[in-house]
Amino acid sequence: MAEMEIGQHCDAEHCSQLDFLPFVCDGCSRVFCLTHRSRDSHGCIQVPTSGGGGAGGRESEGSSQYPCSYKSCSGKELVQVLCPFCENHFCFRHRHQSDHDCAKLEAPKPRMAATQQLVKEIVDSKKSAPPSKVRRGAKNAETAAKVSLMKLKLHALGDKSLPQSERVYLQVYLPKGGKERSRPMFFCKSWSIGKVVDYAASIASLKNDNNKAAAKKLRVCHAETGETLPLDSSVEMWLTSSENRLYNGGTIIIEYMDNECNAIEDTNSYLI
Repeated sequence: MAEMEIGQHCDAEHCSQLDFLPFVCDGCSRVFCLTHRSRDSHGCIQVPTSGGGGAGGRESEGSSQYPCSYKSCSGKELVQVLCPFCENHFCFRHRHQSDHDCAKLEAPKPRMAATQQLVKEIVDSKKSAPPSKVRRGAKNAETAAKVSLMKLKLHALGDKSLPQSERVYLQVYLPKGGKERSRPMFFCKSWSIGKVVDYAASIASLKNDNNKAAAKKLRVCHAETGETLPLDSSVEMWLTSSENRLYNGGTIIIEYMDNECNAIEDTNSYLI
């Protein structure tokens, strides 16, 4: 009685292994075993076709991954992440213009000059406050931040690829009316405040219409003064500011605000 062969033999050179559930390459359409299923392992030079799948309903490896266009990055994503400015595809780590050296990134110098002037005006406006009160409040905020820092490190969410030396831990109070009151997060100290808003919105699943002119904008507000922090200022700038500074282990408030609004009135209603 003749033997019955079930499956197909691998087409890889010097293999010919009989596989009961063989893989079909989405590039060259040849049949391979588990060992030679990837295009690299069988030396495939064909461009993969969309939707290619293996026998038995198994998809071939890498058929729906999108490689990052940034130089020296080997990251891939399962969905397309296109830069709306240069229209190239990037991984989540390099999706922002500043992270992939976007060719259409606007020169930052004029904006940074305006930001520095605004920060200077904010600092100057606070110099009229009683010195003893300002120093006492800053000392209390710094002490409270040191106490809460260890707890934040245990539970904070953020980009785990960031080295510890670059991380800034903050208790982020979320917009009123949401399901959550606050979340502990960590950010990179070199990020802009605008990037902090985008990253916090993605972690807390907040609607972010900052790219729409008529919509209310998500803004970061100082937890003590309620004033909004300019989107193009850096986290590190506020960590080293002599007035209204942020502390590693401190708090910030994120809220939806009208375009003409530059502060929230009652910060205690978020923190209590």
